[in-house]
Amino acid sequence: MPPPPSPALPPSVRTPFGHALAGLLDVLLPANCAGCGAERTQLCPACRHALATARPGPTLLPWAHAAAPYTDPVRQLLLAHKERGALRLAGPLGEALGRAVRSALGARAGAAPLLLVPMPSVRAAVRARGHDPTLRLAGAAARSLRRAGLDARAAPLLRHARPVADQTGLNAAERRRNLHGALTVLPRARGGLAGRQPVLVDDLVTTGASLAEAARALADAGLPARAAATVAATAVQPAG
Repeated sequence: MPPPPSPALPPSVRTPFGHALAGLLDVLLPANCAGCGAERTQLCPACRHALATARPGPTLLPWAHAAAPYTDPVRQLLLAHKERGALRLAGPLGEALGRAVRSALGARAGAAPLLLVPMPSVRAAVRARGHDPTLRLAGAAARSLRRAGLDARAAPLLRHARPVADQTGLNAAERRRNLHGALTVLPRARGGLAGRQPVLVDDLVTTGASLAEAARALADAGLPARAAATVAATAVQPAG
C-alpha cells in the first residue's frame, strides 16, 4: 500500500528561510518514510536500498536513460519531493539521477565537462509548490557526479515560450503537437558554456515528448544535447 500522504508545505514555509526551517523540523521530527510509510524516517533503509540499487537503462527514447521504473517506492519518493516538499529526498534522488546520466553517456561521460539542463517548470507550479523540484534534482545530481570525479554543473537554460495545454489524457502524437515550439533557451544563459556536454535531466519521462522538445530548443540555439537522463520512466526500451 502507498504511504499516507504528507501535508503540502504551507505558504509560511514556501521561502528559502522556510525551507531551512522545514528541513530542521524534519530532522527533529521526522515524518514517515515517503516510499513505504515506515515510521519516523523520511527514507527507510529498504527504500533507500531500492533506489540506490536500481539499474539505469534506456527508455522508449534510446538516448534518454532512467535510473528506475516509475513504480513504488520510487514513484512515492518522487511525488513526496515534488508535491509535498520533502526536500531531503533531493540528495538520494539526485544520486539516482547522476547514475542515469552516466548510463546515458556511457564512455562519453568523462570526455568533456557536463552541463545538466533541467526541464523548466511552469512559474505558477513553482510558486504553488514553493520550490523548483527539477532544478533541485539537477543540482543534487551535479554534486553527485562531482563526488564521482566528473566535472559537472547544472544550469537552467530553458524556459517556456508559450502556454501549453494540460497533457493529461494526450497520446504521444498529441503531446508532440502540443509541445512543439513551446520551449526556448534563455539568451543570457549561454555564457561560459563552451566545451560542456549538455545533458537534459528530468524527474520522469513518459512518452518522451517533453525531452524531445527540449532537445530541439537546445539544438536550435547551437547547444545540442548529447543525452537525457531521468530518475524514473513509465516505460523502458524493449529488450533485444
